[in-house]
Amino acid sequence: MSTAPTQTAKPTKPVKPVSHPAGRLDWRRLLRWLHEDGVISSAMHEQTAQRFAAGDSVQHPLVRLANAQLLHAKSGKPLDLDLLTEWLAGHIGMPYVRIDPLKVDVGRVSDVMSITYAERRRALPLQFGLNEVTVATSEPFDLAWVPEIEAHTKKSLKLVVANPSDIAKFTTEFYTLQRSVRAAIKTGETSAAASFEQLVELGKTNKQLDANDQGVVQVVDWLWQYAFDQRASDIHLEPRRELSVIRFRIDGVMHTVYQLPPGVMNAMVARIKLLGRMDVVEKRRPLDGRIKTRNPQGDEVEMRLSTIPTAFGEKLVMRIFDPDTTVKNLDALGFGTHDAQRWEQLVSRPHGIILVTGPTGSGKTTTLYSTLRRLATDEVNVCTVEDPIEMIQPALNQTQVQPAIDLNFSEGLRALMRQDPDIIMVGEIRDLETAEMAIQAALTGHLVFSTLHTNDSASAITRLTDLGVPPYLIGATVIGVLAQRLVRTLCVSCKQPDPHTTAEAIDEVIKPWRINGRVSAYKPVGCLECRMTGFRGRAGLYELLSVSEAAGAFIHPTPDISKLRKQSLTEGLRPLRLAGAMKVAEGVTTLEEVLRSTPAWEA
Repeated sequence: MSTAPTQTAKPTKPVKPVSHPAGRLDWRRLLRWLHEDGVISSAMHEQTAQRFAAGDSVQHPLVRLANAQLLHAKSGKPLDLDLLTEWLAGHIGMPYVRIDPLKVDVGRVSDVMSITYAERRRALPLQFGLNEVTVATSEPFDLAWVPEIEAHTKKSLKLVVANPSDIAKFTTEFYTLQRSVRAAIKTGETSAAASFEQLVELGKTNKQLDANDQGVVQVVDWLWQYAFDQRASDIHLEPRRELSVIRFRIDGVMHTVYQLPPGVMNAMVARIKLLGRMDVVEKRRPLDGRIKTRNPQGDEVEMRLSTIPTAFGEKLVMRIFDPDTTVKNLDALGFGTHDAQRWEQLVSRPHGIILVTGPTGSGKTTTLYSTLRRLATDEVNVCTVEDPIEMIQPALNQTQVQPAIDLNFSEGLRALMRQDPDIIMVGEIRDLETAEMAIQAALTGHLVFSTLHTNDSASAITRLTDLGVPPYLIGATVIGVLAQRLVRTLCVSCKQPDPHTTAEAIDEVIKPWRINGRVSAYKPVGCLECRMTGFRGRAGLYELLSVSEAAGAFIHPTPDISKLRKQSLTEGLRPLRLAGAMKVAEGVTTLEEVLRSTPAWEA
């Protein structure tokens, strides 16, 4: 069902010709091979053999050896389960894989073998081609079952070696998910009764999935835990005509996870809306909600929900907020030392407006919440008005915009002014009325934070004038603008030095600036850790414009953005592209990634 890229096997070469003994792996044979290959010393071989001779164990031999804390004879590094499994694959000349659950066609796993069969054989189907099925095994010599499965599937089997713990874990997860989906299908109707193209089907059946059906509950629970485990920032439930799609956004890139019958997807959406205290019956207009749950580590996780009607039913997006977001320091956010010091000086000012700009998904919320959390001490009153409240924070007094009762940003801000605030955060300045209220708050001695959608920091001044704010008020109240972007960071497990990205190549892109110092540029390669993308995680790029008295002279009486930019450069501003180039020189990301994410500097 999944259309994600194929599972990548790591090719291995045998150290020496090995006759394959039939049957299960034995720790004695593995220990002897480790010694013969020079992986462990003679002393460690004898010591481990004596320790294990006391009795047998039900553990897989590789797991037992990994728990023995063996050390590599040459490097001295611990031989963990992954290293031992990879060594075994190389020793016997079979491909080695690290199972990436996002690239397994979970919906077809049970078509190959039952969970009982898979657990007994310590095998797990991974990929399904026209004439071949790839099966991971942790028992590469126990092959008596292969002809039986080939006869059942009418396809040849390609065996690969995988970590026995991963096989056991994912066997339970995949089959449990498939069982829940099939139970949900049996419970109710599997066609999308509310889709735009199938309204004629209404009334043909009264069967409908219940949002509280146990199968649906289990699928939703699995979905969340799976998303947390895969570091997803967003979960998309997308209705389709025949098979609806679940997709995750990971490091800014979408991945297809699973496909479901429309009826199951409708029931999942209803279940999530129910938990998010949304109107389950209303499917004709967009709705917003929120859910708080816990990740596998036990930390509370906030999820913002948003639905919208589409041709085939309701589309639901869940944005997951990292529980560590509000406690991140500036270094963890990606601030360099230079901009971190300037930002700290700016947010310590007693009054004025500080704007954070950038497109949707550029990390503005993370920066604001992290900053407000550090400013919200017992000595100050921090209030916010948001649409919606992204993350509930006990240290903040947060107000939700509610257009249905005419509580918009400007009205909320007007009410907050009577709440004796010290610091105010307005979710977004969208109109003149909100901008005027923010300016009034700053003029009366409050520190105001807000966001705008502009390409760079100086453009925020232009946006405010376009809204109708007089330049003299902008110059009197705006004390700083932070523009930001997110770029993917290189995977530390597989990145390699890039001889082509030299200081001269970087300088050519960021003219008239130059990179001073040593350049340690790297290029993406791709491995199982990063799902063959070459990138893992994201980092922030920042451009901080501090509106000094000298810079304010270019805002009032008439804004001159070109001169404002030049003045800001003399006061320490580093453009987004320059900030990105410095990350390239440090080996954090690539020049192509920076060029894709940042605007060209306009002097």
